[in-house]
Amino acid sequence: MAWFLPSLSALRTFEAAARHLSFTRAAAELNITQSAVSRQIRGLEDYLRLKLFERTPQQLILTPVGRAYLEEIRAALDRIQAATLTMLSDQGR
Repeated sequence: MAWFLPSLSALRTFEAAARHLSFTRAAAELNITQSAVSRQIRGLEDYLRLKLFERTPQQLILTPVGRAYLEEIRAALDRIQAATLTMLSDQGR
């Protein structure tokens, strides 16, 4: 089966930027540069052919499609984390 997925790194970067509404704060959280966040988001938007953020000099705003995508991505990342934690805890048994 072929997967049509953006990179996990891009999805994590999008989630952090959307949560903080700041590329700078997302960069600090992820220990990468602000320009790396910007490139990841631009690449994700190009991949999806959708605009996820409105960018102004003073603020970053999620578009309606960005808000909807965030809900889905956050839920998916939560499920991946829960599955990983379950596997790690099962390893100790």
